[in-house]
Amino acid sequence: MPRKKLTLSVEEQVIDRAKRFAEREGTSVSELVTRFLGSLGNESATVTPIVARLRGVLKKPGSLEEYHSHLERKYGG
Repeated sequence: MPRKKLTLSVEEQVIDRAKRFAEREGTSVSELVTRFLGSLGNESATVTPIVARLRGVLKKPGSLEEYHSHLERKYGG
């Protein structure tokens, strides 16, 4: 399946930990995220230890208005 680029906003410390973890596991942060996102909504899938630890770490999405405000702050508007 072709891959598509995804931009995320993540705390710097989380990124650093994810990079170190991925290096220790011989994989990439992209692959960690791909596995995690691929497991969402698929309750019959085997939950790996990585996915089990990541579940619940993402905040619930905000409103469209909050997202637009974020983009204005980030890029100016």
